[in-house]
Amino acid sequence: METVTAYVGIDVAKEKLDIAVHSSDQQRTFANSDAGIGQALSCLQRLTPALIVLEATGGIEIPLTAALAVAGMPVVVVNPRQVRDFAKATGRLAKTDTLDAKILAHFAAVIRPPLRPLPDAHTQEMTAILTRRRQLVEMLTAERNRLSAARSKAVRERIMAHITWLEKDLADADGDLSSSIRKSPVWREKDNLLQSVPGVGPVLSTTLLAHLPELGDLNRRQIAALVGVAPFNRDSGNLRGKRTVWGGRSAIRAALYMATLVATLAITPLSVLSTSASAPQESPRK
Repeated sequence: METVTAYVGIDVAKEKLDIAVHSSDQQRTFANSDAGIGQALSCLQRLTPALIVLEATGGIEIPLTAALAVAGMPVVVVNPRQVRDFAKATGRLAKTDTLDAKILAHFAAVIRPPLRPLPDAHTQEMTAILTRRRQLVEMLTAERNRLSAARSKAVRERIMAHITWLEKDLADADGDLSSSIRKSPVWREKDNLLQSVPGVGPVLSTTLLAHLPELGDLNRRQIAALVGVAPFNRDSGNLRGKRTVWGGRSAIRAALYMATLVATLAITPLSVLSTSASAPQESPRK
């Protein structure tokens, strides 16, 4: 008998898991719970798929992904935008959980994204803390903006109390991140190496360790494309379009921007800055 290679797509929602197999009418739905994940795992083990593709859904997919990885299943978590672009390219504009599972299965069969080692429990824990830290910084910025616009004394006192609480929580998050790095000799060594670069501080170093575990295993071009800082060509015929960057991991790019700004100021002599600031501007030549 001819062996049929199975490519599976799983749409992960808060309450349920929709599973579809490419070029097949096989579809199953399980509850997104410990029992449902166990049933889905048993079903997939009987199927022995060549590849299983899930979308990153803000952490909802982690329990299922971990169960599949522990069972030795070939699972890949992909960027949702890449899947939606693929769906549009194939003319699939409608969107339901069942259709999303079919699109993911089709994506797995056609694109076949490469398998990558999944982050260990330590990395996942630090990523979660780092994500919470970023949320705290955003809330602090919003509250400080509200404080500057508040006119009521009672409202100002409440905002200030909330800011104090957020600052304490932020300090606790920074302490947890520092402790996580110190626990791992490998991470401690990488952290020391990263912070030896001008402009790289604890926040950027931790961001790279948590959100870019591929650093050191891929070459500079692959890393740049993964982060989203590699310029892409936009040429057609004799037209040479402007190179632009897009996609990738936005949290890393945001941290890199501030580090680059600090590094630029650090390596620029103050005399150059003062000279350029005081020098008269030349009128443009006609």
